[in-house]
Amino acid sequence: MSKLYFRYGAMNCGKSTNLLQVAHNYEERGMKIIIVKPKTDTKGGEKIVSRLGITREVDMLVSKEQDVYKLVESWNEQKGKVDCILVDEVQFFKEEQIDQFFNIAVKMDIPTICYGLRTDFLMNGFEGSRRLLLIAHSIEELKTICACGKKALVNGRKINGKFVFEGEQVAIDKEDNVEYESLCPKCYIKYKEIYLKNKEAACTK
Repeated sequence: MSKLYFRYGAMNCGKSTNLLQVAHNYEERGMKIIIVKPKTDTKGGEKIVSRLGITREVDMLVSKEQDVYKLVESWNEQKGKVDCILVDEVQFFKEEQIDQFFNIAVKMDIPTICYGLRTDFLMNGFEGSRRLLLIAHSIEELKTICACGKKALVNGRKINGKFVFEGEQVAIDKEDNVEYESLCPKCYIKYKEIYLKNKEAACTK
């Protein structure tokens, strides 16, 4: 039986690069893969964009309303069964879609490897990631470091170069002056305290 994999990590840990490397490894051996991405992630449009500058067109751009199981089932019927499914930015998928990926791995016997964030910039879980942490056969952390040199665990959101700690859960990197930085817990708390102190000072003026 094939497995559902969840490979997570903070920003800049090389998730997309790892995905593209796995795709290359399969194809180098003459095997077929499908790369899937949620429509919610508008960065790069219909492409996977690695921070190393490597890009690749996705095979399926999936909305929140679509049934991933049926999409893959139709693909297999039309183009032949694939050997592996690679999913980028998996945190943006709905809970029921994660269950569909699970069924693809188990019922279709196709290894399904998902890459994404575990938590958002407020350290709250994404819907897709929460479900994966419960049902994935294999969970692996991809590691990176904070600017201070310690292991990064969380993601800080910046707007116009300054850390913020309020706002909608989804704001795409490099859009509307938004960017993200991977942080260790100590630096995250430090920047959050500075933000709250400045906000309180502004309110008392």
